[in-house]
Amino acid sequence: MTQALIVIDVQNDFCPGGALAVADGDAILPGINALMEAFDAVILTQDWHPAGHSSFASAHAGRTAYEMTEMPYGPQVLWPDHCVQGTDGAAFHPDLATTRADLIIRKGFDPDIDSYSAFFENDQTTPTGLEGYLRTRGLTDLTLVGLATDFCVNYSAVDAARLGFSVTVRENLCRAIDLDGSLAAARQGMAELGVRLT
Repeated sequence: MTQALIVIDVQNDFCPGGALAVADGDAILPGINALMEAFDAVILTQDWHPAGHSSFASAHAGRTAYEMTEMPYGPQVLWPDHCVQGTDGAAFHPDLATTRADLIIRKGFDPDIDSYSAFFENDQTTPTGLEGYLRTRGLTDLTLVGLATDFCVNYSAVDAARLGFSVTVRENLCRAIDLDGSLAAARQGMAELGVRLT
């Protein structure tokens, strides 16, 4: 029992009709649900922001969504308000088979720092606890699916590879935002760290 499926942020706000919709984000649901049966463990991540989060463009006077800004921890995209705690947008997509999950990791709940990765907040040092959970269960081979390929899936895969896990990203079960070439950059960065893109 070493294989875990990590399903990244399949939430209403990242699917068509949501506040930060990824094109065809809901098209991956049947494939993800079917894949769950093949794994020893299934872990879901959930973007979970307090209202007025510092990564929201609305929290910065005169700024608009998708602009870049500097945070104490480095460059940060300013996003539309999304996945606000307790809202329908933050809920998992209703077609996602959530009952199969062993663990749900919530991220981005600190109002002052964004969190793309399932392993660390964007300061790259504050852990979510996922690494410890995987290690104590002996889960060493990780397959990542979900939203979005070039942000939360990418950051999670890169961190997992750096932590020494064996990592595969199933690109057919992910969808990307592709902001100014972010998808190509993400694919290159993952491949350089030994992440298998299948």
